Amino acid sequence: MKFEQVDVIKEANVYFDGKVTSRTILFNNGERKTLGFMLAGEYEFGTAAEECMEVLGGEMEICLPEEAGFTTYKVGESFIVPAHSKFKVKVGNYADYCCSYKE
Repeated sequence: MKFEQVDVIKEANVYFDGKVTSRTILFNNGERKTLGFMLAGEYEFGTAAEECMEVLGGEMEICLPEEAGFTTYKVGESFIVPAHSKFKVKVGNYADYCCSYKE
C-alpha cells in the first residue's frame, strides 16, 4: 500500500525510551495516520480519539479495555481501540503498524 499527496511530520513520536516510534502523516482531507514500529516489550497506551491499528509486520498481543486477556494480531489484521481509553500491548520480537484516527 502506498499513500500519495500527503504531508509527513518529520519529527518522530518517541515513546518508552525509543522502543516505540512513529511518524505522523496528514492527508488533504484532514485524515491523520501514524506509521510506527515497536521493539520487543510490554507497553500501555492511552487514546484521545478512536484508533484503528493495522499490523503491517511482526505481531502484537493486545488487551483492549474491558477485556480480561490478550488477543494476538498478525500481519494483515487490525483492531479498534475506543476513544478516551487505555490498552496494553505485548510485543515478542517486533511490530510494524499503521494507526488511523477517527476524529
